[in-house]
Amino acid sequence: MPNRLINESSPYLLQHAHNPVDWYPWGDDAFDKARQENKPIFLSVGYATCHWCHVMERESFEDNEAAAALNRSFVSIKVDREERPDIDAVYMAACQMVNGSGGWPLSIVMTPDRKPFFAGTYIPKTSVQGRLGLIDLCNRIDELWRQTPERVIESAQAVSSHLGAAFQFESDGEGTAPDMQVIEQAVQNIGRGFDSEFGGFDSAPKFPMAHRLLFLLRAYERSQDARVLEMASRTLEAMRLGGLWDHVGFGFHRYATDRRWLLPHFEKMLYDQALLAMAYLKAFQITQNPFFEQTARAVFTYVLRDMTDPRGGFYTAEDADSEGEEGKFYVWSQAEFEQVAGRGDADVPWTRILNLQSEGNFLDEATHRKTGANILHLTQPWQQWAQQLGIAPGQLDARWEDLRGRLFKTRAQRVPPLKDDKILTDWNGLMIAALAMGYRILGDKTHLQAAVGAAGFVFENLFVQGQLLHRYREGDAAIAATANDYAFSIMGLIELYRATQEKPWLQRALDLQAVMDSRFRDAEQGGYFLTSAEARDLPVRPKEIYDGAIPSANAVALNNLVWLGRLTQDAQWRDQALRLIQATGATVRRQPAAFIHTLEGWRRVLEAGDKNE
Repeated sequence: MPNRLINESSPYLLQHAHNPVDWYPWGDDAFDKARQENKPIFLSVGYATCHWCHVMERESFEDNEAAAALNRSFVSIKVDREERPDIDAVYMAACQMVNGSGGWPLSIVMTPDRKPFFAGTYIPKTSVQGRLGLIDLCNRIDELWRQTPERVIESAQAVSSHLGAAFQFESDGEGTAPDMQVIEQAVQNIGRGFDSEFGGFDSAPKFPMAHRLLFLLRAYERSQDARVLEMASRTLEAMRLGGLWDHVGFGFHRYATDRRWLLPHFEKMLYDQALLAMAYLKAFQITQNPFFEQTARAVFTYVLRDMTDPRGGFYTAEDADSEGEEGKFYVWSQAEFEQVAGRGDADVPWTRILNLQSEGNFLDEATHRKTGANILHLTQPWQQWAQQLGIAPGQLDARWEDLRGRLFKTRAQRVPPLKDDKILTDWNGLMIAALAMGYRILGDKTHLQAAVGAAGFVFENLFVQGQLLHRYREGDAAIAATANDYAFSIMGLIELYRATQEKPWLQRALDLQAVMDSRFRDAEQGGYFLTSAEARDLPVRPKEIYDGAIPSANAVALNNLVWLGRLTQDAQWRDQALRLIQATGATVRRQPAAFIHTLEGWRRVLEAGDKNE
């Protein structure tokens, strides 16, 4: 029998609708039941394309023994973090406070009044090698809750009392202005973690962090420091050559598990495609390297082919797993590859170029043994291969495109990964901005038409009574918008205006900024809360400036305000930007490399007047 998730729209929640766990969606019904039955809440937060979320579901949520333990000890709630980023923000802050780290699936135990007292991420079914298992967790908390509830309440109060501090930021003194020295310090801090051999930053796992690369590219424009350009361009090249890139179907996977960018987690996220397209466009604008232009175009090809709703909006993500295995859709045995390649290209060693091995190059995550499966990747660009083989670059490109097309058709016969086809306002704003930027730099009207189509979709389906909604799926527009939805939508509208010079786009951006100011701005401390004042279902009201996988709403809003000032020549927007800088300035100065998109806004304030960057 299905559980209560069967009536939800989220693909992630629907994945769990037939679990034996008695799941509730987030809402008053779950918390009322917990109070009535005097049970704690088990909150599980994840998303549809999360590999470890699938692992925990298979091991525990689909398992009758583990489900029985959860049903006995807790009222269990499932949340799609992409639908409710506010819930995720609050309880991820609790996880990081308790454990020093976080991730998904996020596993929280809390009181019926929503105060957390246990936090973790992936939890195996049974305890192993010192790691607490889910069944033992249920038994221990059940015992504590019944025998010493005062200890549990005290712990929850202690965590909750400090939770608000996670979203508080120190302001600069009155009148303190942004300065270039902090921006230069961030560049230096980033540079210390640069991997000069393989590109990227710090040790594995390696994330694309496109807004970091954009920051470096713009820093190079200012400083003309060759090392700064090298850090960005070397990383962009390495990601495009490696297994992080889908060489057959295009698009970037989520992140690499290794230092060499070879072994990815295979999910594809819309926001990564948007931000990385912008980074490659900027790199092409600076260097005129066609490799970067081709990559941006290929990202757009993937998004318009596979991630676009017929009505114009963009889908959220594609899964890492198919048929219960991560990456199965994307990898090739050498024999399978050679069967498709045939014998017609005797002068082109495709298996060597794309690094296929008979034993495979894809390690099994559990055994660390090669599986016979290969992740296609390059060690040098096609132009260098053409020189090495004595073939004209255009001819090699054409022959690879012919083979790639045949590989694509063969792969299309496989069972595809799940596509999360919900349409999110904030992520659509990012993709609109990327496509509009693409048209402005590359001049391809297809990109502009897609951006305009998506903007039209948002305003037709996700803009109701003068306010945005967050999620659309199968005719259902729902969930109150967050500051992210407003900030990223305004960003997209600004880019549309810059690309077209059509004033209605700028006016819509100004109108949304007015709504964002009235509903989300913190009148006392400055900055923007993630949720509006009407949202009262969380123990604290989150406010974020830290840049994670995507920049924070406050960072994007700062850049938007600077642009609105430039484009309208109205000083109020610059003044508002300066107040936002001051509200968080002391926090940013202490650890500037953690707030790089905010520093982009600082730089734009300091270099006011450049409308053409």
